[in-house]
Amino acid sequence: MIDFETTLHSVEKIIKDAGKILSLHFGKIIKEDIEVKSKNDYVTFVDKESENFIVTQLKKIFPEASILAEEGEHKSTADGYRWVIDPLDGTKNYIHGYPLFCISISLEKQGRPVLAVIYDPLHDELFEAVIGKGAFLNGEKIGVSSARRLENSMIVTGFPYRAHKMIDEYLRVFKNIFMNTSGMRRDGSAALNLCYVAAGRYDGFWEFKLGRWDISAGSLIVEEAGGKVSGIYGNKDYLDTGNIVAANPFIHNQILEHLADFKLQV
Repeated sequence: MIDFETTLHSVEKIIKDAGKILSLHFGKIIKEDIEVKSKNDYVTFVDKESENFIVTQLKKIFPEASILAEEGEHKSTADGYRWVIDPLDGTKNYIHGYPLFCISISLEKQGRPVLAVIYDPLHDELFEAVIGKGAFLNGEKIGVSSARRLENSMIVTGFPYRAHKMIDEYLRVFKNIFMNTSGMRRDGSAALNLCYVAAGRYDGFWEFKLGRWDISAGSLIVEEAGGKVSGIYGNKDYLDTGNIVAANPFIHNQILEHLADFKLQV
C-alpha cells in the first residue's frame, strides 16, 4: 500500500529540484538548442534533462510504477500505478523567454490521477493534491471561483496548433464563448491554466487535443479544489482524447452548452 503523504513529500523535492534546471537555462536558449518534433511542436535539451532527472528520481521512490512522460514511456510492474510527467509544460513560452511554464507530475492508479504536483519555478508556486484531501498552493488550501454566470467570467483556452484542420470549427466555438464572457485569455501552459482555475484566478478552461501529460495532474487539482472536469460533451474521456473542460460547477455547465452547439469532430 503506497503512503501518499510520504510520496507527496518526495515528489515535492523532486519537482523543485527539476525546477532549478528550468530556471538555470531560462533566457539562454538558442536556435541550436531547439529540436522540431513535428509541425509547431518543439523540444529542447532542457525538456530532456528535466525529464531524465525526474524519471531517475521517481524510480528511486516507487520503482514498480510505470512512467509515461512527454518524451518517452517506461514500463514496469506495479499493479495499475503509473507516473505521468510533463518535464516542461509551455516549451514554446520557454524558448521565447515568456515567463509562464511549469513541471507537471501525477500518479495515476488504474488510469485515474490520485496524486498531483505542478510547480512554476519562476514564481515559486507549488500546486498539489491527493485524491480526497483537497488542493493546495504553497501549503494553503485553494478553491475554485464562485462566479455563477459566464458573462461575468474570465476564461482561458489554448489553440489547437497540432491540429490545423480543426481551426475553422475551433474559431467558431471561440467566438461564441468569447462573446459571452467578460474576458478570454490564451497563455500557453495547459497545466498552469488548470491550476489557475483551481485557485480561482480563472473561472474556466477548455482546450482540444492535449497530451495526457498536459492535463492529468491539473485535472485532479481542479477537482480537489471543488471544480468540475469533463470532456467537451460532458463525458469522462478527457485524459484519453485530450479534449477538456474544467471550471467551477456553474461555469462548467455553461461552457458545455456552447461547445455542444458545434458538435466538433475531435
